[in-house]
Amino acid sequence: MTNTQASPWLLLIPQLPAKPAYLRVKVWRRLQAIGAAPLKNAVHALPNREDTRALFEELHREITENGGEALILEARLVGGMGDAELRGVFDAARDADYEELAREARALCEGEYVAAADVGRLRKRLNEVAAIDFFGAHGRQAAQAAITEADRRSHQHPDVSGPSAPELTPAELKRRVWVTRRHVHVDRIASAWLIRRFIDPEASFKFVEGKGYVPEPDELRFDMADAEFTHEGDRCSFETLVFRTGLETDPALRALGEIVHDLDIADARFERPETPGVSALIAGICAGTDDDEERIARGSTALDGFYAHFTRRKED
Repeated sequence: MTNTQASPWLLLIPQLPAKPAYLRVKVWRRLQAIGAAPLKNAVHALPNREDTRALFEELHREITENGGEALILEARLVGGMGDAELRGVFDAARDADYEELAREARALCEGEYVAAADVGRLRKRLNEVAAIDFFGAHGRQAAQAAITEADRRSHQHPDVSGPSAPELTPAELKRRVWVTRRHVHVDRIASAWLIRRFIDPEASFKFVEGKGYVPEPDELRFDMADAEFTHEGDRCSFETLVFRTGLETDPALRALGEIVHDLDIADARFERPETPGVSALIAGICAGTDDDEERIARGSTALDGFYAHFTRRKED
């Protein structure tokens, strides 16, 4: 437990051997990773806490096991630098990390679309930085906001302006490879279910980054830029597939389309009572696996049940 009056700081003073040469770089990187602040003459500081003490002790063991020496000291600053100034060194380092994260997130939002994998990478890095943000640097809020916006954009459909989608006969929709963006979410999961159940029972799926993808002759794209089936007007991709394949006469599919529309476009147009439940279910599926085929398989089982529910309601 920290004794902020007696010794608010821990200092690590290493003495490293000439060989192995990589040890100096390895120790330096490790000091950066644990958030230690550099002081004079290779001395590094951390706030005196149980968790930070364990970090220095682990590094101490690594140094001595490789032929070096190191001292860990409890210290107070009595001249040359005050506690507030040293805390400022920590905050400045973390603010720089947060600014870099915010800059990366904003750059993602400037692109055609935001990949969920990129958002996940930024969130992971944000958590790593926050773990060594010992004094609550101000930059965290801006980084969090920028990553949240990138996450929101990752669930939006990319700009699909371009030539009109071609008209395809039912026969031309059979035995195709259906291509969509990786990290499928509600609209793509529902569209894949619709394709396999009502349009192309032998369909196979292919998942790509999406930007600039050129399809093979036997491939049809959905819910991505320049796709044969994607957002059209105020319709989400699921609604477009239902409409353009003549399935809009099925009331159960129309009900599902209204749910998918509200979840994907987020305009609260239909506000069906089932929508929050479907949202939670899809969120749980996506949290449980990153595998796109598995997401579609689990989502399809759930959508079979919802379709049966709406069909039975129609018959009643």
